[in-house]
Amino acid sequence: MVRVAAVAPDSLGSRLGLAPGDELLAVGGRELVDFLDWEFLSADDVLELRVRTAAGRERVLEVERPEGLPWGVVLDPPKIRRCNNRCDFCFVDGNPAGARKPLFIRDDDYRLSFRYGNFATLSNLKDKDVRRILEYRLSPLYVSVHATDPAIRRQVLRNAKAPEILPQLERFAAEGIRFHTQIVMVPGLNDGAVLERTLADLYACGASVLSVSVVPVALTAYSRHDLVRAPAGPEARDALASVERWAARARRERGHGWVYGSDELYQRAGEPFPPAEAYDGFEQVENGVGAVRWLEGLVAAEAAALPDLSGRRVLVLTGAAMGPLMPSVLEAVARATGASLECVVLENSFFGPTVTTAGLLPGAAFAGALAGRADYDLALLPAEAVNEDGVFVDDLGLAEVVAAARAPLKLSYHFTDALGAEVAA
Repeated sequence: MVRVAAVAPDSLGSRLGLAPGDELLAVGGRELVDFLDWEFLSADDVLELRVRTAAGRERVLEVERPEGLPWGVVLDPPKIRRCNNRCDFCFVDGNPAGARKPLFIRDDDYRLSFRYGNFATLSNLKDKDVRRILEYRLSPLYVSVHATDPAIRRQVLRNAKAPEILPQLERFAAEGIRFHTQIVMVPGLNDGAVLERTLADLYACGASVLSVSVVPVALTAYSRHDLVRAPAGPEARDALASVERWAARARRERGHGWVYGSDELYQRAGEPFPPAEAYDGFEQVENGVGAVRWLEGLVAAEAAALPDLSGRRVLVLTGAAMGPLMPSVLEAVARATGASLECVVLENSFFGPTVTTAGLLPGAAFAGALAGRADYDLALLPAEAVNEDGVFVDDLGLAEVVAAARAPLKLSYHFTDALGAEVAA
């Protein structure tokens, strides 16, 4: 059973009389367990839908779906599959008191892997989960591999019962399932020879493994530093050497790089980022792989369409990771618009200075940076710093940051989305 949260007007759902609070019980006699069942089973043009209204009355609807008419049904969020691992670097353990409540959820859900690109370990799959993945052909999946050596992987996950990952991948691959994978690199545990073996094993999986990212472990001021540490420069450079060696082989043999170091790995190694073409379409950009080159390319592509903002003063607030890289990006925006752009680099006062990504900056940091300043016409904040409800990681609402500002502010993913014609008006 899944529950209706909202129904769009002029949709099939509204024509059928569906309403918030209704429970969708079954399609074609098959019980609905979650949003996956609804999405796949309701795709037919003709079907039978069993519903229980919010008042408790059951209805059976014979549905003939007009071509192109959307259901327009929004479901309540699913119950998240919880993680049964206890990784030393788990970000949940690095949360301070007062963090946004959803940040304390240890999720490890193959459904969110398929839908949103969340990385899952596949360590908590039951037989029925495997059957659903195969039946619905949930591909690609995003998988946290970390290590292919079973003993090392169990140590990384702190889960003695974690199944071997290679047989799992091979079983799914035999049925046409593909994967984007990641290796969170923990120095002294899954780097060096272990990393080499992991890359070799994944490469041997062939076309089923679409990409691999190597990401240095990320820690906050509250993480278990007695158990895990971030890689030092030489360790990051050694990992990059492995990445680039395998990427060169993949490009020769398969025509694409296949394995990529995250931007943070390059920064920790003190090495320049590869050119944009080395990222082969930026398949893991949301995992911090090629994010800088992606941003540069997007700004360059959209700059000509930006309005004339001559004389306007724009603040761009960001984290320490992007601070040194932002001037070249902002220079292109300034040339295209005539605006004066100032980069304001914020230290993370919530998770600690080792957390440098803009998306994890607290609302209090933005409010503090804007309070008392009146020397700007517009402030741009990283859109990824708030959730869909407009709440920052420290549970501060966007409205509270707006109240602290003395000029308009906008959320922005890449500058060009916020510097539209309405700004020039």
